[in-house]
Amino acid sequence: MVKMSLDTVQLHSGQVKELKVAPSSNGDSRESWEDKEEFNQDHLGLKSNPEPPKPENAVTVAVSSRVLFRTEREQKVYEQEGVEEYLRFQIEHENEPFAPGPAFPFVKALETVNVRLRELYPQSEELFDIVLVTYNHAHVGIRLINTINHHNLFIERFCMTGGSSPIGYLKAWQTNLYLSADAVKVREALAEGIAAATMFMPEKMTAVSESQLRVAFDGDAVLFSDESERIFKAHGLDKFFEHERDNEDTLLDHGPLKGFLEALGKLQKKFYAKGQRLNCPIRTYLVTARSAASSGIRALKTLRAWGLEIDEALFLAGAPKGPILEKIRPHIYFDDQMFHVEGAAEMGTVAAHVPYGVAQHHNTKKNPSVGK
Repeated sequence: MVKMSLDTVQLHSGQVKELKVAPSSNGDSRESWEDKEEFNQDHLGLKSNPEPPKPENAVTVAVSSRVLFRTEREQKVYEQEGVEEYLRFQIEHENEPFAPGPAFPFVKALETVNVRLRELYPQSEELFDIVLVTYNHAHVGIRLINTINHHNLFIERFCMTGGSSPIGYLKAWQTNLYLSADAVKVREALAEGIAAATMFMPEKMTAVSESQLRVAFDGDAVLFSDESERIFKAHGLDKFFEHERDNEDTLLDHGPLKGFLEALGKLQKKFYAKGQRLNCPIRTYLVTARSAASSGIRALKTLRAWGLEIDEALFLAGAPKGPILEKIRPHIYFDDQMFHVEGAAEMGTVAAHVPYGVAQHHNTKKNPSVGK
């Protein structure tokens, strides 16, 4: 069993260098912000970053502060000493940046894609737009902004709810994907038709590409509905294979993350239109326990009928997914079963749980601290 937490990222030896930070309350430097003048400024002293795209034109990814950054110490203060002491602590430490969390490499990869898109389409608003979502009081906003600037992230949209649910705001932002450490809020988002997942980080983490965004998806109950999984759970593997053969030409219904794959495909086609199919900075993967000959054809026909291209499809016929994901090295992997999420984490992959479909009646989280 793998222990997953939001503890410090440990990289395998010989891999890409780890983010170096000096000790503090979150493992980051205590040096003053005046020493971190790494931002682009115009002659008025204002930041001259490009304007964020309009939500209706963008692929909007909402990320909670608890998965983008490391906030375990602050969370402990809140739980043990209450909200007033928590706010006082945040204000006292607002000049100390949070350390990177499990979503940090994913967000950096989104920004890398945006740089490439702006090079090809300078005026286009079809970009990734990142929204930072937090239940925090606005007093904590200064520390979050300082942290974003410290790490040179381009995040202009904030949603600070002061303890209220952010789900209504996610709908207003036309959110394409919501990542959070709060499984309850993730289920609320899914119930409202928003693609969402509970994000985890393993104790060790495989190095990921700095030039290409890689996103891996499970099939049933993630990209597709849980129709076939229900057959398997109720009647076993032989009946599942029979059902898939009999329904080979019947399209699977969509799952909760189909729309996000569509959004990725939309941006991929912008690179293809400029002759950069082989040099595209977005790559997608289907990693499924289905067998290719026995049940894979229905999945592929469904994707084709939807007009979606998946760059690589891996049918594992029940084999463990962890070793394959270790080779792919995705920035994020989505699965509806905690068993596969934990297996991925054991091999160093940042995995996210999609709590959707019949498998949730069978899911047992081995480690109760996961997602805290």
